[in-house]
Amino acid sequence: MSALSMDALELNSQPSRPKSMSKSAKFLIFATGGVGVGLSVVCASFVAPAFRRICLPYVPATPEQVSNVLKFLPAKGPKRLLDIGSGDGRIVIATAKHGIQSDGVELNPWLVWWSRLAALREGVNSKTKFYRRDLWKFSLKPYDYVVIFGVEQMMKDLEHKLIAEVPSSKVIACRFPLPTLEPLKVIEDGVNSVWFYDLSKSKPSNHPSQ
Repeated sequence: MSALSMDALELNSQPSRPKSMSKSAKFLIFATGGVGVGLSVVCASFVAPAFRRICLPYVPATPEQVSNVLKFLPAKGPKRLLDIGSGDGRIVIATAKHGIQSDGVELNPWLVWWSRLAALREGVNSKTKFYRRDLWKFSLKPYDYVVIFGVEQMMKDLEHKLIAEVPSSKVIACRFPLPTLEPLKVIEDGVNSVWFYDLSKSKPSNHPSQ
């Protein structure tokens, strides 16, 4: 075999070296990965509640619903009000503008931060607090008024929690009534309907909700 053929054979038998990745390719990989992680973090906050026993979706209160809630507040106002599932904070902010110390409990961290910023923007930061908590582990005892924007599946368990923790408080239920208690007052307004309860006076309904 000739020397030229031997040299060619040795050259072909050497392992090829991997080509180095360009800076632009590296940047694209890191950028894509960063966006993916960011989206996962954001989406997880919205999806996570669905893995709990009851999912409380974010559906903003309409102006009519806010107005109907305010109609049930006394002139002097309650000492302290809680909005369960406070979403973007509009109920809490509206009641705080009436001079009421108002709190919201919400599981979604992005909505909690949005609510805090909105309260600051509306000038009621000192009259509001927003908690990122699981409703079923959150104490209702400090509140003499409780506003509920819930889903039908949660109302029975929530009614039991209200009776156990705040048996003398007033409750304003929106969208769905409490299943076994008779409301003292009702504003019939389709999807904007509101039910008012005084837990110390409301009696079991003769036609409980199913």
